[in-house]
Amino acid sequence: MTKLTQKQINKESLLSQGVTLLMQQGYHGTGLKEILDAVQIPKGSFYNYFGSKENFAVEVIQHYINPFIDQLSGHLQKTDNDALSALQNYFNELIIELEKAEFKGGCLLGNLMGEIGDTSEVCQKSLQLAVHRYRNLLQAGLLKAQQEGTVRIDKSAEEMADLLVDLWQGALLRMKIEQSSTPLKQCCENLLGDFFKS
Repeated sequence: MTKLTQKQINKESLLSQGVTLLMQQGYHGTGLKEILDAVQIPKGSFYNYFGSKENFAVEVIQHYINPFIDQLSGHLQKTDNDALSALQNYFNELIIELEKAEFKGGCLLGNLMGEIGDTSEVCQKSLQLAVHRYRNLLQAGLLKAQQEGTVRIDKSAEEMADLLVDLWQGALLRMKIEQSSTPLKQCCENLLGDFFKS
């Protein structure tokens, strides 16, 4: 196993702190000083790592989505489940995590899409990349489910993955104002438990 350098450890700490603060306070509500103070790194060092706050947000977005990609991949790679069950289990796991967090935060991608999705070109591209990476993995799972005969084939896996991402993002926003997991459960039940099924 490769030993991480102090620079890599510092960068990882900055990105993790960035996820937390951007989730809680948004892009415009988070100052660099707050991030740096939280991880005890001098201001000059920040610019060696990222160059600007915008570039920092670009990397935070990818840092945020990576664990979700890993978690979803893990479910899809389990051999004891069919792909549709794997997707259902994955989303059920997310719902449990959101309930434990008392519905705080929602999704950093959705939050930033609303805040800076059309004002920062580099962040917009990073958000697109993160959403496409996630959507493509859902698409692969739905394609596998189609091949297994559990998901309808009159709609493309790509169309269904797009619909799932869009409805899930909307359900996350409703969750925040309702303080309830009901919109998330309805999203999964209506799509994975009904509309997508063959």
